Amino acid sequence: ATPIGNLNDITLRALEMLKNADIIACEDTRQTLKLLNHYDIKNKLTSYHKFNEKEKSNTLIKELLDGKNIVLVSDAGTPCISDPGYILVKRAHENNISVIALPGASASVSALSISGIDSSQFAFIGFLPTDNKNLSIQIEKMHNNPINTFIIYESPKRVIKTIKKLSIEFSGATVYVASDLTKIHERGFYGKIEDVTEKMSNDINIEKGEYVIILEKKEMKNVQITEDYSLEAQLVDYMKKKSCSLKEAVKQLGTNNKNVKKNDLYEAGLYLKNMFNK
Repeated sequence: ATPIGNLNDITLRALEMLKNADIIACEDTRQTLKLLNHYDIKNKLTSYHKFNEKEKSNTLIKELLDGKNIVLVSDAGTPCISDPGYILVKRAHENNISVIALPGASASVSALSISGIDSSQFAFIGFLPTDNKNLSIQIEKMHNNPINTFIIYESPKRVIKTIKKLSIEFSGATVYVASDLTKIHERGFYGKIEDVTEKMSNDINIEKGEYVIILEKKEMKNVQITEDYSLEAQLVDYMKKKSCSLKEAVKQLGTNNKNVKKNDLYEAGLYLKNMFNK
């Protein structure tokens, strides 16, 4: 793991391993060179990034089998966490090559630790899909996930669009949005997602830095459904209890309640869809 901003955030063990490595595999040799120069480390660098990792992994495995020691680094943070490395590590294990961790900085864990949001259980999402279809699928998974806390990465150019989308999908959620962690201009936005969205939307410097979003969706309380409830109320209640879509609620209530006609459920669902324009 390498620093995510402040160059002092590197372990003594990591520096020792970098000095003694035969090869340092890195995303961007220019970026890693800044770190090495800071600590006066001279070593052999080779590029290993998402565009060449499949082919380059084969080359590095051959070097490892020949007895070379290789240190894998990301531009910043921990390798394999939304960064390249998985393929090389997997192939190393498959070839009975020892893989050891050199722990250190991680943007996700750093942000979570200062978020003030429940961290007893959390799901790491990373970057959300940019196309609408896959984004909807991902958000559906988050709604259906029994875990309430999510860690999301986002770029400065997309952060406002993303936070607005999340505020619609997770109304009432609590968020902590971290920017420029460990750097001079580090800052964070905490509160209800609607308030944070408004504050960030009015910030003229918002398109600077990299972002980590810690989102805690609003926990839905179970409410007992009685036959006195309208079908529309039953559908809304089921969606809240199960954190599922309207389509899924119609399907499940139709399956679980034999006394309700499916056509009536479909009409109730259509009514709700038109009401909320979804």
